[in-house]
Amino acid sequence: MEKNWLIDRRTCLRGLGASLALPLLETMGWAEAPKGMAYKPPVRLGFMYMPHGVVMDDFWPKSSENFLTDLPPGLESLRPVIDQCLMMKGISGVPIAPLSGAPHALELSTWLTATLPDANRRNQIHIATSADQIAANYVGGFTALPSLELATMPQTHKENQEGLNEAYYSHCSFRSPTQPVPAETNPRSVLNRLFKSQAVGGGGPKAGAPQSDPLERVMLDLVLGGARDLRRRLSYNDQHKLDEYLDCVRALERRILAIEYRQKDAALEAAGVSVAKRNASDAPPIEIKIPEGDKRSEYMKIMCDLTVLAFQTDTTRVSTYIGSTPNGVSYPELGFTDEHHSVTHHNNQAEKSDKVAKISAFNVSQFAYMIQRMHGLKEGEGTLLDNCIMMWGSGLEDGNKHTRENLPFILAGKGGGGLKTGRFLSGISGNQGDLLGTILTSVGIPLDRPIGIATKQLTELMTAS
Repeated sequence: MEKNWLIDRRTCLRGLGASLALPLLETMGWAEAPKGMAYKPPVRLGFMYMPHGVVMDDFWPKSSENFLTDLPPGLESLRPVIDQCLMMKGISGVPIAPLSGAPHALELSTWLTATLPDANRRNQIHIATSADQIAANYVGGFTALPSLELATMPQTHKENQEGLNEAYYSHCSFRSPTQPVPAETNPRSVLNRLFKSQAVGGGGPKAGAPQSDPLERVMLDLVLGGARDLRRRLSYNDQHKLDEYLDCVRALERRILAIEYRQKDAALEAAGVSVAKRNASDAPPIEIKIPEGDKRSEYMKIMCDLTVLAFQTDTTRVSTYIGSTPNGVSYPELGFTDEHHSVTHHNNQAEKSDKVAKISAFNVSQFAYMIQRMHGLKEGEGTLLDNCIMMWGSGLEDGNKHTRENLPFILAGKGGGGLKTGRFLSGISGNQGDLLGTILTSVGIPLDRPIGIATKQLTELMTAS
């Protein structure tokens, strides 16, 4: 772990008679703040997906200069919080050759992995750990649920494009290269899971529990630092072997981090110091009401509310929501029953193209609902949204031609101060791996290797740029 992510344990635990390493607590946990300093809530990451791309003229802002005032129709729902958003044009997707005949199996599965499935093992799941699960692996030990995966509906459409495993159509989260993470589609089940987690979570080792040896951290730092240097000089196969090794080392490090964090809380409690995880001035947890009926907008809003509640109560710090699946979805409340996929192949017919634009605007409006709600909830010195990075996007640029040169993305929230919002970066040059890696790095999650096809950090997204 890089030294700039560590907190001076003597400052945090002075007078408690304990010697504990306390990394990441500035960004990864609420703890009793020193006198004269404000609480610093943890940063959360949320990802919301829509398939089949957008109608570009309806989606992309006309200029960077007038971004805050001159919005295209597809973004109109974001107007109340557009200053909390960051958009960038020029993010390319994963080149899909030799699997060019599988655009819909790949648009979702590559979205958070920035990686093409193994073409030599097409009927098996073999891709990469997704960005949300990289984050969950790092911060999940501090919450009752390491991550929350949601979807609007189960994926039932089968195409078997390019002989690829059907799970690629319905999963964007992968715990490991071979282990997809299923998404929950029943809001009642999600709500029950959150309440159960809050009831039984938050435990951990009490005072007097075995403590990890600080020497272990020193050794891990040396091993990881040396491995990063070594990786640059290895062949592809050897890099893969080294990455598997680093996964094991990181897993050990995360267990040590979680133990230390909980030991620190136990030590503070034993000394009579409160470790309450909320400010008294913070907004109370929102109320969740399960809607009756099957109106899609109400269904999607309840899933957004569940994400807000999970973040607000620190039940999890990572959430992924597949707002729609790659095939078989229609939007009757928009006044037509055409399937989303079919109208994306509009061949520039105005009637079909207009329907695609309405579907895209509808999905953006659900994202807008969620971030507006977050922006209205006080937390610490700011709002819940200030302490989040929420990403909305699609795995295709244009569903008509299956292009991937300018994938649509919207970021919202400042990530605890890591991102500079209120901007449209029209000439950015990067790929989706670059974007994902930059998001994780900006909230303090170190990376042992690039995410998929990433080659660089998009520093222009960050506050200091």
